[in-house]
Amino acid sequence: MYIGAIEAGGTKIVCGIGNEQGEIIDRVSFPTLQPSETLPRIVEYFRGKELKSIGVGTFGPINIDKSSPEYGYVTTTPKPGWSNYPFLGELKKAFDLPFGWDTDVNAAALGEAKWGAAKGLDSCLYYTVGTGIGVGVYAEQRLIHGFMHPEGGHVLVRRHAEDHYEGFCPYHNDCLEGLAAGPALEKRWGVKGAELGADHPAWAMEAYYIGQALSQAILLLAPKKIILGGGVMHQEQLFPLIRQEVQRTLNGYVNVPQLAGGIDSYIVPPGLGDNAGLSGAVALGINALQEFAGQRNS
Repeated sequence: MYIGAIEAGGTKIVCGIGNEQGEIIDRVSFPTLQPSETLPRIVEYFRGKELKSIGVGTFGPINIDKSSPEYGYVTTTPKPGWSNYPFLGELKKAFDLPFGWDTDVNAAALGEAKWGAAKGLDSCLYYTVGTGIGVGVYAEQRLIHGFMHPEGGHVLVRRHAEDHYEGFCPYHNDCLEGLAAGPALEKRWGVKGAELGADHPAWAMEAYYIGQALSQAILLLAPKKIILGGGVMHQEQLFPLIRQEVQRTLNGYVNVPQLAGGIDSYIVPPGLGDNAGLSGAVALGINALQEFAGQRNS
């Protein structure tokens, strides 16, 4: 059984084919351009393939309320051309299949819970730190939604004493994303993060912000695993710095093994590597297929 998967990020779109085990059989990627340029490439990739369903994990914010006329829309994103765009509806015009629909980070959290670093656990958080910052929340064996999906990249954090950068978020300036996403690194230091040395002070500052956000999430949700992915987290020197910052921020208040001797296996990179989002989209597609089958049999 083949499931189509779309991981739509702010910089690139990744499309792939997966199976019931979350294994990615084929994949392709291309830049995220205007919808008029991007949608035809997605449709062309999947056309003619024998798929049972398609899962979509996309950058947001998105509308996830199935009772809303705007269900399946990308909503207030600053990404040019995508604000208030009926992404899911346009895909459904091309393919008469069950569709799963959620954020890219919720998809990644689901994939990691099903097949990756959080396999066997009933809760985890997935943070992506890249062009933006997003947070997927999996708790009590399901993805968490309220009137919308989590938007943890825009929580407020205390400013570092030596940080005078105003922040790049067009809505909040110095929220977590505005201070710690990839563009903030580049604008603050004048070069892309990948060009900074492992001992550059940028990374201690980065860990200061991410560690605060993780500490807030631990206090609020007590997840059994925290997974950090995205392009910025390819800088492996960040992991020990972030773990130290979490311990410093919590200051012993949460006295559990995961935050003491076990923190190295509690705050971790994705078990699925760069396939976390795409495998998660496969999981969304599998869930959509099961829901469709249940509706037909009821």
